[in-house]
Amino acid sequence: MKAQENKIYKIRLNKGDTVVVTTGKYKGKTGKITATHPSENKVTVEGVNIVKKHVKPNRANPQGGIIEVTKPIWVSKVAIVDPSTKKASRIGYKLDDKGNKTRVYKASGKEIK
Repeated sequence: MKAQENKIYKIRLNKGDTVVVTTGKYKGKTGKITATHPSENKVTVEGVNIVKKHVKPNRANPQGGIIEVTKPIWVSKVAIVDPSTKKASRIGYKLDDKGNKTRVYKASGKEIK
């Protein structure tokens, strides 16, 4: 079966959310989301999944050499941190009295700021 190229995944996490890595090499590490990649179903978290990349000399990097780059990780491997309990939580949605959709922590039921 061929994979769909243009599928855009619904990522409940937003840029700036504090998340904790739940599985893998970086399990337990927390960081802020710097970018979301809905077409890849991945997020980039600062301080997580840093790789060394060899770069030829170019205008941006005239010396060349080895630079450290933060790569995206699967969104299923991260969970948002509830600031009141300092633990990982899932995200749900609720409608307020005006009919606006807001994100809430599933564990505590509090609204995500």
